Amino acid sequence: MTAAAADALEGTRGRILEELALAPLTARDLAKKLGIQESAARGHLDRMEERGLVVPSFRREGVGRPRKRFVLTGAGQELFPKKYDVILDSIVNELLAREGEGYVSALFAESAKRMARAVAKEIPKNGAAEDRTRTLVASLNRLGFQCSVEKTADGQMRIVRANCVFRHSALSHPYLLCEVFDKHLTESLLGEAGVNLVDSIGHGGLRCTHLIELR
Repeated sequence: MTAAAADALEGTRGRILEELALAPLTARDLAKKLGIQESAARGHLDRMEERGLVVPSFRREGVGRPRKRFVLTGAGQELFPKKYDVILDSIVNELLAREGEGYVSALFAESAKRMARAVAKEIPKNGAAEDRTRTLVASLNRLGFQCSVEKTADGQMRIVRANCVFRHSALSHPYLLCEVFDKHLTESLLGEAGVNLVDSIGHGGLRCTHLIELR
């Protein structure tokens, strides 16, 4: 969970998100449930609407004006913890048992290349390798990797990642996630460059480090 997501789930706005996850509610409904003034509830809802976490929904109930209830958007729902890694681990274990490591490795490599094709649209095809590396880092940051790029003393590039979006699965299957998927993803995005994984969270490191051999 990102720091922004954790912050959104704390305090009064976090309680509002939890209530709206159960059912659409009016500002008055929320004020009663949370024990706050209706004006305060409206203020929180306005800020949350600005952030794209909630949207108003109008529904007529009998005579009179439609009632204004608030519902969570997809962005609001995504703030709650997810356990995709549990499902991924289960699927990987089943594939390993049925098909073996060779088959699963090839599957992960092709998946990395497919993901690379989606991300590669943001990376200039004919630019210098150094420029492509920096653009790659920006693209990976948008996926949540928290990357930085450094230049080594001998003129090579080094991509350092403080966060791994596959952390749980990388710890369970470090070879498949680090040596296969991660390496193929980086190589596919950089094109004419060698990629050496010198440290990884999946193998117990504090960060992932890829040394890029510019050609």
